[in-house]
Amino acid sequence: MKLRKASALFMAAAMSASMFVVPAAADETEDPAKAIPEDVIPDETVTLNVFDQLANYSGEQIGWFGQVMLEKFNVKLNIIPDSDGTYETRMESGDLGDLVIWGNDGDEYLQAVDKGMLFDWNEDDILSEYGPYIAEHMQPALEKNTKISGGTTYGIGFDIATDANQRQDIMYEWDLRWDLYKELGYPEIKNLDDMVDVLAQMKELCPTDDNGKTTYGVSLFADWDGDMVMFVKSTASAYFGYDEFGIGLYDSDKQEYHPCLEENGPYLTALKFYNTLYQKGLLDPDSQTQGYDGMVEDYQNGTAFLNVFNFLGSSLYNSEAHTAEGKMMAPCPPSEAEPIAYGQNIYGGNRPWTIGANTEYPELCMAIINWLATPEGRMTLEYGPKDVCWYYDEDGNTCFTDLGKTAKLDGKTEMSDGYSGTFEDGNFKINNTTWALDTTNLDSKVGETYNYKRWSSFNSAAGSEIEQDWRDHNNCELFDDYFKNVNLHIAPGTMYSAGVRSDELQLVWTQVTTCIKEGSWKAIYASSDEEFDKIVADMVAQANEYGYDQCVEFQQNEVTLRAAAEDAARAGEVVE
Repeated sequence: MKLRKASALFMAAAMSASMFVVPAAADETEDPAKAIPEDVIPDETVTLNVFDQLANYSGEQIGWFGQVMLEKFNVKLNIIPDSDGTYETRMESGDLGDLVIWGNDGDEYLQAVDKGMLFDWNEDDILSEYGPYIAEHMQPALEKNTKISGGTTYGIGFDIATDANQRQDIMYEWDLRWDLYKELGYPEIKNLDDMVDVLAQMKELCPTDDNGKTTYGVSLFADWDGDMVMFVKSTASAYFGYDEFGIGLYDSDKQEYHPCLEENGPYLTALKFYNTLYQKGLLDPDSQTQGYDGMVEDYQNGTAFLNVFNFLGSSLYNSEAHTAEGKMMAPCPPSEAEPIAYGQNIYGGNRPWTIGANTEYPELCMAIINWLATPEGRMTLEYGPKDVCWYYDEDGNTCFTDLGKTAKLDGKTEMSDGYSGTFEDGNFKINNTTWALDTTNLDSKVGETYNYKRWSSFNSAAGSEIEQDWRDHNNCELFDDYFKNVNLHIAPGTMYSAGVRSDELQLVWTQVTTCIKEGSWKAIYASSDEEFDKIVADMVAQANEYGYDQCVEFQQNEVTLRAAAEDAARAGEVVE
């Protein structure tokens, strides 16, 4: 397995990781830390406001998950996404909400900490009394939050792991329509140019989707754009193996920073890839305006052939209906691609779960987060209600019910057993996690993870002829196994958290990043190479006028801090 610095990574945080011992599975009734305190459940239904910087949804949580919350806590969740100006308005009002979910633990989060907008998890022993499972099993994540928050604990991050000596499954799979690739005779895809050529050939083979709509190589959306255009920077991560880092990309191997406007750098190279697709009629022209939901429909219906993300590619397309028809998306990266892989992080990622300081229901909010951090809660938000969609068999293996398997593979599956709507309707709209998908489920007697693709009950014979063809062609069974022979870049889990920008720099940062995002989308839609070059040149010039160099200087200092945190993690230490 060609993993750069892999042996060093897998020794990372060994001292902290040693505190975790995977216990035998415990029945819910035998572990008080999993129980929901009766005194916390309101007599009358309560609506909790969830200010959620990660949400793609606005309004009441509906469907099966909404019903689960009513059954367990007698609450409704009103989700408030972070649209333009929402954060500022809520900060000015003095009330962020009851539950507060952050897109990162940097500047805006720290502003909320500084202004007293978040509830101290140790006040009135709320953590120990209403969050005992978190207190028992997520100590490193609590310690990280305490450290970045100036000595007070306000929450935990996301994707928390039980063991630092593992990596997560690959997210940047380069999922491609394998059935069309097979029909083309498995042509070599060495680089981005070859990928463009193959997508053009696929469009000739399959000019319309399931509903007769014109097909494209890719379909994008702008909802998740942050400091840069999300799909552009993510394609750079998928191809070069560098992680998004402020207004650029960071190479954890060499601990080097590539500002996004670097000439011939990773971001502009990926930007040109998408422009080339547009010029050749291979990029959905609605990409900038259609939103997340429109993109999801495109991949569910086979409108687009490639997505660098597995959860936006194969996870959306590979329904039982499609695979039965001999159609499938599967990993097929360019041979020169060196995707990034993320080390498991016992400290958790940078998307904190917190409680608003002015909530009337801090104990209830804490109990909800605690339940979501139990194995049952993590499994439920991922796969649906226990015993309706999944269960543990008598040998301790994690298993889907027939409904659960069908629903996971096809979100349009109608729910049953008293749950209304489709599985997709009721999906967990908060869009954050507690435990990492690829970490050990502490309720598993056999040490399985939360990732169904790794369950022994699921990981067996190929589910279709087209899946068997992919297995035979690549000599592996699981999609993630493909990457054992790929030169991965490993970004270790660390205690690093982004620094705070001054008010003056934040104003500059906003102007610069707005310029970069607007200029990038214009460049994607350029009708010629000459127009593309002019748009990029104008974007660079305007960004420089706004103060791009100040942003780069700030981020270069962050590189020093992140590199130190990586060095410490690899040595099994913590940077203070």
